[in-house]
Amino acid sequence: MNRIGGECSKDDVAIYQGPTEPLPDGVPTYTVQILNVCASDCSISDIHVSCGWFSSAWLVNPSVFRRIYYDDCLVNDGNALGPGDGISFQYANSFPYPLSVSAVSC
Repeated sequence: MNRIGGECSKDDVAIYQGPTEPLPDGVPTYTVQILNVCASDCSISDIHVSCGWFSSAWLVNPSVFRRIYYDDCLVNDGNALGPGDGISFQYANSFPYPLSVSAVSC
């Protein structure tokens, strides 16, 4: 939900995920976009995502997205995404991980 004015919340971060070309050995790949959709000029940092046992057959830049603990992944090294900013990455796995925002700081 976008709000005008007030504090931001985890609802101001959107996650989009979709399939991309598989690796040469046939392992499926997925592209993930994480966006700050806050309508009130807010920067959002310390974005944590519920991610299960997230892993990838190819390296995901850990400063972009990394699993810290089970079901806790950190976005952008905890640094802020400004209004309208986003970050994206690709991962390879036999199935897509369900990803959802679990916590943010405003």
